[in-house]
Amino acid sequence: MWNELTSHAITGFHDGLLAELDWARRAAPRNTEGVWQWIESNHRYNCLLWDEEDQARRVDVGDASIAANKRAIDGFNQRRNDAIERIDESVLEELDRVPRHRDARMNSETVGNIIDRLSILSLKIFHMRLQTQRTDAGTAHVEASLVRLARLEEQRRDLADCLDRLLADCRAGTAYFKVYRQFKMYNDPALNPYLYGGKQSG
Repeated sequence: MWNELTSHAITGFHDGLLAELDWARRAAPRNTEGVWQWIESNHRYNCLLWDEEDQARRVDVGDASIAANKRAIDGFNQRRNDAIERIDESVLEELDRVPRHRDARMNSETVGNIIDRLSILSLKIFHMRLQTQRTDAGTAHVEASLVRLARLEEQRRDLADCLDRLLADCRAGTAYFKVYRQFKMYNDPALNPYLYGGKQSG
């Protein structure tokens, strides 16, 4: 599974999942294991976040509906970040077996964070491609969407190259990264003053 972790495999996996209608809400997790189960989980929660973010911009529903969207966003975002950390833990477990060069460079961005960004780019590409296929929009909208789609695809290719270089350097022992744990203080009743009673809602 470790040798199969390439940007080509990851972006193909992302795109394949998005090709299945409403997969994030209806589909059971694939029979994946190791790092791939967390790549899938991260992608799922990015998809669910995208949909909730769209709904949260509605102006034709009451405040209670928007509040429900915001609460869902908070929960999905926590799970998305949890999956990023599990991706990194899986990769670092493999890297523990690789001798690290004394002058190895530390990469500021983790493998999990790059994969998360690739997931988001796959969503942007998927939805921008839909805009290029609209028959209810004018020519100017479609042409502008085509330009944006090409830029997004270029961005994903560049980011994919960065991931492959980082993975290659980590496997060679010439680069490494750390997991710091992204403490979501607003979700922790012990750290959020509005939850532990340190502040009152105004």
